[in-house]
Amino acid sequence: MKQKSGWILIGIFIATLLVAAFVSSPATAGPATLSYANFPPAPTFPCVQMERWKKEVEKRTEGKVVINTFPGGTLLGAKNMMDGVIAGQADIGCLCMAYQPGRFMITNATSLPLGIPSAKAGSLALWELYKKYKPKAFAKVKVLTMFTTAPSNIMSKKPVKTLADIKGLDLRASGGAAQILKAWGANQVGMPMSATPEALQKGVVQGLFSSLEVMKDFKYAELCRYVTMTDTVIYPFAVVMNMDSWNSLPEDVRKVIADMGEEQSAWTGTYMDAHVKESVEWSKKSFNVEFTELPKEEKAKWDSLLSPIVDEWIREAKSKGFPAEAIAEDIKAFTCKESSDK
Repeated sequence: MKQKSGWILIGIFIATLLVAAFVSSPATAGPATLSYANFPPAPTFPCVQMERWKKEVEKRTEGKVVINTFPGGTLLGAKNMMDGVIAGQADIGCLCMAYQPGRFMITNATSLPLGIPSAKAGSLALWELYKKYKPKAFAKVKVLTMFTTAPSNIMSKKPVKTLADIKGLDLRASGGAAQILKAWGANQVGMPMSATPEALQKGVVQGLFSSLEVMKDFKYAELCRYVTMTDTVIYPFAVVMNMDSWNSLPEDVRKVIADMGEEQSAWTGTYMDAHVKESVEWSKKSFNVEFTELPKEEKAKWDSLLSPIVDEWIREAKSKGFPAEAIAEDIKAFTCKESSDK
């Protein structure tokens, strides 16, 4: 009887071990599921890059990760993206740093009028800047990639060909773009990009200052039949991940994602530049939008008003303990390097 009881106990012990092994086996745990929040509508370039990144990560990790994407502010909005990711409301989030200029002092310096000529050059320069300075603003998250828009231009309901034309004009802009409009004498109006079409229709603003892909993505070509080419400020973006979510991933998955940082930056910049060209051609063909190139002498007048913006940023950044001159020079150097490598 004792022998039979002993065999029963041994059987129970072995069965317990097998169940424990089955439950804890990675093979049965299933893929890690991550949420990725974004704030603009799905057709826009920040969401296009999001879907590309999702697809590549899922493919390169061979199904070990499943990423659910939430465009259009359905999970987190533009202004609470960073804090929402830190709090774990989303595993991953895409934020426009221009919406919080004081918080992201170093990376937002790319939105100064420093001559960034394209989204690809801007994106890679921004990525290099982040890698060199590792700003404390990102200490609570894992930065996955960074990228920028193409240079900004004026889209308006009426022609803008001189500084006199832009004086007093109500234009939507944010971040560094707002300072530039002020220097030119325009009235900067802050609002989300998604609210701008209605503001244009109601006459709250007479135009906007942004990169030209929005002429097609937001259908601004229907409302703004005039574009003035200034090719000035860019908007910087970052994709960040909750640190606990990052640390919970297997090491091989983390390596795949980390190795994609620069690649995703370059891909997004390249896509953006091509999409801007497509948007310009679509605007001309579909709505006969008039594009104005400022004459050389007129452009020099506009540009001369922008140097105080850089000087003021340097003074402010130095007062907060940042190596301001070095940051500005690094942006120029990184931009020249990336432009020459194209």
